[in-house]
Amino acid sequence: MIEPRMPKYQWGQRVKALIDLVNDGSFPNAPAEAKLVAVGDMGEIVQVGTHTEANMPIYLVEFGEQLVVGCLEEEIVPV
Repeated sequence: MIEPRMPKYQWGQRVKALIDLVNDGSFPNAPAEAKLVAVGDMGEIVQVGTHTEANMPIYLVEFGEQLVVGCLEEEIVPV
């Protein structure tokens, strides 16, 4: 069993995107592979969870009004 990785970031923390974030199929109202968030866009972590199979932190980040995207630590950086 893989030990869970502890989250680096916390709920309420401001972050920015390190890469373009695209629709992986999680957003049914947007075309597949459509850009949801651009590099440098700012957001706020609204929830911290764990990917159960990989035992790694997943951050739900609110980028703008009503756009919440699941992000990995490698995709965001604190501001």
